[in-house]
Amino acid sequence: MNTKGKEMNFEKALAELEQIVSQLEKGGLALNESLALFEKGIKLTRFLRAELDKAEKKIEILLKDEKGQLQPHDFSPEDFGAPGLEEEATEDENEEEAEEEEDR
Repeated sequence: MNTKGKEMNFEKALAELEQIVSQLEKGGLALNESLALFEKGIKLTRFLRAELDKAEKKIEILLKDEKGQLQPHDFSPEDFGAPGLEEEATEDENEEEAEEEEDR
């Protein structure tokens, strides 16, 4: 999807959609302007959904085992080196970790 000759990516499309939503929520636009923004927002939403679907398919491919079966994996932000995104461990997670320690 190209907008004004620029290559569209997920982040740009999301920012543009947020701007459109803000304009529509603010109001004060003519009916034709509102409809044009709404139409553009729908196109951006479809683009974003398609990008998310592609990412999901890529992840599924990466998580398949040698037999082609999808294997569930737990992920945490620290697995990807994302500092500051760690969530506090729940009691269940703490108990699981303690049980793993005991098994070792």
